[in-house]
Amino acid sequence: MGMDYLGKVAFVTGAASGIGAAITELLLERGASVIASDLSADALSPLVEAHGDRVFPVEIDVTDESTIEAGLEAGVGHFGHLDCAFNIAGVSRGAMIVDLPAEQWDLNNAVVLRGVFLSVKHEARVMRERGGGAIVNMSSLNARMPMHTGAAYSSAKAGVEMFTKSAALELAEWGIRVNAVLPGLIDTPLTQRRLLNAPLMDSWLPRIPLGRPGLPLEVAQAALFLAGPEASYVTGTGLIVDGGWEITGYPDLRPFS
Repeated sequence: MGMDYLGKVAFVTGAASGIGAAITELLLERGASVIASDLSADALSPLVEAHGDRVFPVEIDVTDESTIEAGLEAGVGHFGHLDCAFNIAGVSRGAMIVDLPAEQWDLNNAVVLRGVFLSVKHEARVMRERGGGAIVNMSSLNARMPMHTGAAYSSAKAGVEMFTKSAALELAEWGIRVNAVLPGLIDTPLTQRRLLNAPLMDSWLPRIPLGRPGLPLEVAQAALFLAGPEASYVTGTGLIVDGGWEITGYPDLRPFS
């Protein structure tokens, strides 16, 4: 696809690590400039050092609407416009429902669902002034497939998928497309606890037809497809990137929790 994002300006939340970092790097590789956000601006320093003024770092807490609004205003002021946005920031805190602290439920929903809502709200306000754009939200295979200890996370991710459809419906009149990516098991810092648990992986990997965890780059490629010109007639959908795992289901995670 070469430089298909040349001249484009993208906004990425959770840009410092994992899938967010992979999306940011791929955008830069394909010619975009990036408003890169994370909880800590210091965590974005390697991106700035590697790519210079094509990266505009902003410190954003996606649960705090004022930081999203201010960060976007600063980034758009720097680059002049906004073409696409990728809402990747997330968290996962789990326990069995009978043991799940309400605070953990609230944290999952605040970061995963509220964070996407607030991000889309302000991204769309900027994009409608320019006449359109594309937004990609990070949902999860857990939006459609439950797991033990994952009620809060799965419910929040399901909310992201439905919110994506609602946003696609409402924002289409301004030429703004909104889609979601639903990754399966991906090798990121957040999943290391499970990936390094050999007995768990012995139960888990046989349920993934392609036989391995996915890479952040593989999710990034799907996200850039949805935000790019080749998906110009795609909105309101959720693209599963899971190596076929959805067709087999979860192992019982209780022995490993």
